[in-house]
Amino acid sequence: MAIRVKGGQFGRIGVLMGGSSSEREISLKSGKAVYESLNQLGLKPVAIDIKTDNIEENMRLIKSQKIDVAFIALHGRFGEDGQIQELLDNLKVPYTGSGVMASELAMDKIASRKIFQAYGLSVPKYKVEDKFTYNTNWKIHNNNLSFPLVVKPAAHGSSIGLSIVDKKEDLAKAVDSAFSFDAKIIIEEYIKGREVTVGILDEKALPVIEIIPKKRFFDYEAKYQVGMTDYVVPAKLEDEISKKIQDTGLSAHKLLGCFGCSRVDMILSQDNIPFVLEVNTIPGFTQTSLLPKAAKIVGIEFAQLCIKLIQLAYDKAQNKFSD
Repeated sequence: MAIRVKGGQFGRIGVLMGGSSSEREISLKSGKAVYESLNQLGLKPVAIDIKTDNIEENMRLIKSQKIDVAFIALHGRFGEDGQIQELLDNLKVPYTGSGVMASELAMDKIASRKIFQAYGLSVPKYKVEDKFTYNTNWKIHNNNLSFPLVVKPAAHGSSIGLSIVDKKEDLAKAVDSAFSFDAKIIIEEYIKGREVTVGILDEKALPVIEIIPKKRFFDYEAKYQVGMTDYVVPAKLEDEISKKIQDTGLSAHKLLGCFGCSRVDMILSQDNIPFVLEVNTIPGFTQTSLLPKAAKIVGIEFAQLCIKLIQLAYDKAQNKFSD
């Protein structure tokens, strides 16, 4: 295995994309963008379409490609949940982004929120419900919550299965939708405020981006359909508030043990408190995705961003796999 390749090159770079999760199509777009960017630089990218979450099949596929490093562009399950990371660790292949434990924690909104709360970060008030014990007579006042509510799967991305519920008669439908994606769901308070996100690159916070969806919230359609959302890059905020958001994002990233890059989504409440919603360990990687947008503001073009993450992968592996 090559930790560093002579001549400033990076060996065979396996761009892992696709996957079998509900975010497959988005992952293919991310992977294609990374592959094309690396290819234009004259490097040696190899597009690897992951089509199953079967460990043995994927081990055979990745071993057959004889890659030196993996650029993970997989979103959702078997991408961000630690499984592909564990597989690559077993193969002793360096890879971009966070390791197994951090990936698992970030994907699990329940586990990550408990950590955020323990260390003083603000999160919405919430209740966890299990598919097999959920009582349809659930009462919001018994749970210190009130309408409107946000209902979402506990371990899913791209706002899939997420609903905002204004009245009691709509709650059952939202709960059923969330349970169709996960056995555990989160029912939380709806915080009125501004949607913001902060990218983390190499342990540093990038400029804050404000997300202004033309719908009520930043759902799947708003994220991926052109023209459905406006982005303010960087966000028009007072310096003190921007710094608070960046510090909160970096703290969330570090508390979960993330590495390389992440994107932390938050709601800035009307009294300027940043509430952490989730940490994305493998954010979108198209030319117009939010992490690349933020990196560009500080002079890091898309190709440079990809190279930076590959270099960090080799640096991490230098210690992990050294004899």
